[in-house]
Amino acid sequence: MTQRFPTKKIYIGDVPVGGDAPISVQSMTFSNTRDVEATVEQINRLHFAGCDIVRVAVPEMEDALALREIVARVNLPVVADIHFNYRLALEAAKWVDCIRFNPGNIGEKGRIKEIVKACKERGLPIRVGVNAGSLEKEFEDRYGATAEGMVASAEYNIKFLEDLDFTDIKVSLKASDVERTVEAYRILRPRNNYPFHLGVTEAGTLFHATVKSAIGIGSLLLDGIGDTIRVSITGELEKEIEVGRAIIKDAGRAQEGLNIISCPTCGRIEADLVSAVAEVERRTAHIKTPLNVSVMGCVVNAIGEAKHADVAIAYGKGVGLVMVKGEVVARLPEEQLVDRFVEEVEKMAAQAQAE
Repeated sequence: MTQRFPTKKIYIGDVPVGGDAPISVQSMTFSNTRDVEATVEQINRLHFAGCDIVRVAVPEMEDALALREIVARVNLPVVADIHFNYRLALEAAKWVDCIRFNPGNIGEKGRIKEIVKACKERGLPIRVGVNAGSLEKEFEDRYGATAEGMVASAEYNIKFLEDLDFTDIKVSLKASDVERTVEAYRILRPRNNYPFHLGVTEAGTLFHATVKSAIGIGSLLLDGIGDTIRVSITGELEKEIEVGRAIIKDAGRAQEGLNIISCPTCGRIEADLVSAVAEVERRTAHIKTPLNVSVMGCVVNAIGEAKHADVAIAYGKGVGLVMVKGEVVARLPEEQLVDRFVEEVEKMAAQAQAE
């Protein structure tokens, strides 16, 4: 596997980003931030879903003023998302754990100086959030809304912050299509060591956002690029976290929970495999120990996969095998297989935790 690119470690609240820190998963509330109750409710939902960092929109001063109470009532680090009005960042910086600004619409550089000063006073990091749809005019005119234009904007703003003696930076380079997004991150990655926030912006509803994010974020993770991610799904909260965690795990960048291997449905299947896999997923969702488990519906796929799995089911006609590390531990009627399988998985997970 490609080694993860070495980056500077910064902290968003108490969550490390970059360096040797685990790749964190972020999301963003869609409530009006000034609606304190609704925003706190959404942040708490994300917290229980396993979110690491949450971002909130701050389009008006009323939203910035609400952050004091919101931050006091939640247990996730909060990032204030700032566009156009730098004064919102100055107010938000009194309460939040990070400021994200879009250099394409924040205005003249004196405003960024004021944001940097406010962040320095509280030791807050800044996310330079470049978006292909809102590049500064000089980069738009020279490069168009291209990966090269996104990189040029990012490098200019990074240098501007560095000249102000500010280096607690993370960077995002987002476009609404996968190709530009991936290209921009790949170009910029070897040119600095700041942590990268990955995501495909405006990715769409659950199906399309999952596909785009899996391709874009997943390919970058496989390249060793990326320190924190957000899967942007229209109108979703918990699903952003679920999909994000799955991408990190399946890209081999996190070792947590079960890797469930199940064969594709075909005419050889000799059991109700769909129901069996769904039951296995439901009954093992609490297990965080990294294990490879296999649920196979016929002998053609079962034996080979089962040999390499930590725990496996190999279905036959009305009966099946439960295997541990390639060894048969039980031959049982079909209706008893999942119970014994779950028992063996829980036993192995407990043993691993005790070691």
